[in-house]
Formats: sequence, C-alpha cells, structure tokens
Amino acid sequence: MFSAFLALIGLSLFHSVSSQFSPGFPYGSQMVRGVNLGGWLVLEPWITPSIFDNTGNPNIVDEWTFGQYYDRATATTVLQNHWDTWITQDDFANIAAAGLNHVRLPIGYWAFEVGSGEPYIQGQLPYLQNAVQWASQYGLKLIVDLHGAPGSQNGYDNSGHTMSYPTWQSNQTNIARTDAIIQQIASMFANQVDVVPIIAPLNEPAGYYGSSVLTPLRQYYYDSYGNIRYPYGTSTQSNTVVLLHDAFQPLSYWNGFETTPDFQGVAMDTHIYQVFSNADVQMSWQSHIDTACDTQSTLSDFDLWLMVGEWSPAITDCATYLNGRGNGARYDGSYPGSSYVGSCTGLTGSASTFSSSYKTFLRQFWEAQVISYEKSNGWLMWTWKTESADEWSYLAGLQNGWIPWSPTDLEYPTICG
Repeated sequence: MFSAFLALIGLSLFHSVSSQFSPGFPYGSQMVRGVNLGGWLVLEPWITPSIFDNTGNPNIVDEWTFGQYYDRATATTVLQNHWDTWITQDDFANIAAAGLNHVRLPIGYWAFEVGSGEPYIQGQLPYLQNAVQWASQYGLKLIVDLHGAPGSQNGYDNSGHTMSYPTWQSNQTNIARTDAIIQQIASMFANQVDVVPIIAPLNEPAGYYGSSVLTPLRQYYYDSYGNIRYPYGTSTQSNTVVLLHDAFQPLSYWNGFETTPDFQGVAMDTHIYQVFSNADVQMSWQSHIDTACDTQSTLSDFDLWLMVGEWSPAITDCATYLNGRGNGARYDGSYPGSSYVGSCTGLTGSASTFSSSYKTFLRQFWEAQVISYEKSNGWLMWTWKTESADEWSYLAGLQNGWIPWSPTDLEYPTICG
C-alpha cells in the first residue's frame, strides 16, 4: 500500500525524489492531441457488432460471456484474427500522419492474469508490445489504460463484464489483484517512458454510486501512485505520469487531490459525451455545440494536468449496441424508459448515408470540442475506427472530411465565440 510505503521511505525522501520528475512528454506546455484504440484488446459490441452477431447467441454481450458461452476454440480463433487485423501498423502510421501525438490503448486485467472460474481468453500482451513498438516507430506516445478490473469497476460491457452493479470495490481481493497488475504494467514500461509516458490505473470507475465506490477508489488511487511511480518497490522513481479518471465526479470533487508538492506527475482524465441521457439526445445541433463551448471555464481551471480522454462528435446513441447488445437507442425510443426523438436513419452507420448538412455539423461540433478541450491540456477522441458507426470514427472523419488531417486546421475557429 502506498500509504505504508510513504511511511517506510520517509516523506522527506519522497519530496527529494519527486523534484527530479521528468515525464516523457511536456505535459502542461504542449497540447495532447490523440485518439483511442477502442474495441481492439477489449471487445465492445458496438465497435465490432459482427463479432457478437456471428456467435448466434444473444446472451453473448461482452468479453466475459464471449469466453463463457462460445465454443472455446472458435472464440480463440475469432479473437486472434481480430487482434491481428483490427489495429495494425498502418493505423499507427495514419494516426501520426493525421497530426496526432498520443494514442490511448484500453486493455483488460485478464490480459495479465485470469482467476479461477473466469472465462476470459488471453493472448493480448504481444499486441500491446506491438503497439508500443509501432508508437515508437511513428513518434507517438502511448497511454496504457486499464479498462477492465476484476469484479468490474462499472458494470459496463467495456469493463469486460456486464453486471447490474459493479463488485470491484466491494472485494479487497479484487483491488489487490488490480494493484498487482498495475505494478506489472509499471514494471514493463518504467524504462520506456519516452514511448509510454502515462499509465491510467482504472477507466471509468462508477463513482456515481457514492462513498461505497469513492472511498476505496481514493485509496486505490493513492496506492496506484506508489505502484506506478515506484514500480520496483524501492525509492527508485519512474518518470511515468499517473492518469486518474474522475469517476464521473465534478472536477471540483478532486480539487487538492494528489497535488504538488507531495505528489508530482499526476493528471486527471475526464470523459465528455452528449449521448447517454434522454436530455442529451433531445438537444438541437446548436445546443450540442453550445454545450461543448460551455465546458471551457471548468476545464481551464483545475489543479492537475487535465485531459479529455474520451469524447465524440456523435450526438445520438443510435449506433448499434452502443447502450449494450440488444438494448436499443434513446433517440428512436427503442431504449427502455426513453421516448422517440427522431429516426436514426442517416445519423449512424456508413458516412455514405450522411447528408452534407450533417457532415458540416459534425465538422463544426468536432471543432467546437477541440477548441474547448484545448482549454485543458489536451484530448483523445473515442475512437479510431468502428465497423458500422462512422460518426464515432476518427478514421471515417478523416476520410469523409469532418475531421481535418491536421487537428489545428480549423474551418470554424470562432465557433465558440
């Protein structure tokens, strides 16, 4: 535990080594501009719906059930093919060519260890190493993001295991296993800080459940700091930045948390979407732009390095399986508890079905968000590519003109006034 570790080495020593911190990227003075490699090493049904549809089993809704209910040999072959083809060296070349400088790579705990009775299929680690090699080759920085923890930290399919209430925080064994995995990741990359400058110890923990999650999470974040910055269990400090997710709390909740001088090299990750509530999907196009612009004051005034680690130009939840396999969409009223706003036709799927006015709006909304999120220390859009939801795809945006090949090449630089 980091608290015990601090007592062991003495706070004065901790201060002295902290002052030598030298990250692998000039965070705070150079803008982070990047993209997520979603749906590659952690399956998400909405990013690759064909993988789930091809099982023929509606009960396969995440990576846990993919290993649990699918023929094991077939599942392994499908995953291996997916890992080989979904993200390749060419993608890294294109990301760099698009003027980006960071990629965020989600990975699940099961890539590192699988417990008794857990049906996950392993084999992801060679692809993580490939990603690091490709990032190095193309001058990109890679954020290793622990996207799924034992017991699930949020119950979402993107944690690997869909459940009605997360159990990561309620079982100390789950947390201890996660600590060990973070130690392993930190040790893997402690000497590669020029390529892997950041480790994110937990994606989107469900802080909206209150103290039952936030109390153990805060302790986990303290321990993660020690595990990442001192990966060998000694006073030898790494130069790896610790990227904490805000747990869906207002940034003000985290004011003063892990700040200098007692801590250095800590950054906060906030995710901003406008599609996951009835109110969101009912907004007009202009209201979406205005809402993005209105984030500027909050993002510009925070006491840690801050980045918007997930966001999208999507304005509906129409993408197939976005709310979970079989759950429908709020926008067309097919999601439980929602009411019809409009037809999803022409708002999701292939860009060939998008009107010119919609593509123009996507460009405006993309720019409004980039301009606003650069009031923080930068951004990483979700996600690089999708099978069938082009409004979410950075690559499709490049190919179809609503994302520029240089992120500073803005057509609407005054869109936020």
